Amino acid sequence: MALRVAAEAEGLDGLLVTHLPNIRYLTGFTGSAALLLIRTDATILISDFRYAAQAPSEIGAAAVVEIDQRSVWERLGRLLAARPIGILGIESHSLTVRDAERVSSLTRGRVIPTRELVECLRAVKSPEEVAAIRAAAALAQEALAEVLPGVRAGRTELEIGAALEGALRRRGSEWHPFPTIVASGHRSALPHARSSDKVVGVGELLLLDFGAQVDGYCADLTRTVVVGARADDRQRTVHELVETAQRRAIEHLRPGMPACEGDALARDVIAARGFGEAFGHSLGHGLGLEVHEAPRLAPTSDTPLPPHAVVTVEPGIYFPGWGGIRLEDDVYLHPDGTECLSDGRTELLELV
Repeated sequence: MALRVAAEAEGLDGLLVTHLPNIRYLTGFTGSAALLLIRTDATILISDFRYAAQAPSEIGAAAVVEIDQRSVWERLGRLLAARPIGILGIESHSLTVRDAERVSSLTRGRVIPTRELVECLRAVKSPEEVAAIRAAAALAQEALAEVLPGVRAGRTELEIGAALEGALRRRGSEWHPFPTIVASGHRSALPHARSSDKVVGVGELLLLDFGAQVDGYCADLTRTVVVGARADDRQRTVHELVETAQRRAIEHLRPGMPACEGDALARDVIAARGFGEAFGHSLGHGLGLEVHEAPRLAPTSDTPLPPHAVVTVEPGIYFPGWGGIRLEDDVYLHPDGTECLSDGRTELLELV
């Protein structure tokens, strides 16, 4: 197992995995409560009564399953007492301080924090993972196509969001990877707006940021449209600039490129027009079992982009009081270049 090699390189004799998406990635277990103890000679999943039947059927030979009727922590303690681990790594980004202290009390060995050992493996996607993300993107696009004809001035953001989420579920999305964002008019300048009871006005921008989930894997898309009228000159100009920046990034991203250089592919286009301050977030993030995972396309990261990663490419320009435009697609970084897993249909839509 690649994870054992990574753990040994960190000087660990064992690793306790507590982040549920990591547990799913390593074992296939989809439940809401588990600890995964990885030793040099065994992988043991500890869960509770609710998953006595589910865990073995999902995990198969990936791990030994231990079900405890009282407490998964007590069972972990018994396992550590029966087979001590000299240096046990814990997921510092996942485990609370209280639970980290509890692990320390359960073992006679040394407990040390680790940083995203499993996440580094998850950043590199298998063909099956890429196929699941592609299917989730296709599902999301179909849902949007169903809903857009019914989008009109006079409807609220919440009504439009409910219609979109209903269409996603009807097409088989297992859940919504994040709260759907429907933001209109001046509220579209809020990059992570919460959908509200605001009524969409004639001629306003409407930003829709939504996703789907297939076989546990997420898609994440953003489209910005104009409702009830033709776009005005400013809306057209900003949309064209964001679209140009996104296209340049998608065409030129490459594995091995430092993440900050990938971010700059789009950021430089926007900054050259004098709008650099209006693009305040990173260009994108990794996609997989979580909607935000490694790698991160950010101006502060010089980490090389790994081959076979899937990332979002989502430049945006936002002006408080006027609105914002963001376009987002999901992109696979194969060794020879990029492949857009979503449809890349980012032309300006006027819903009149």
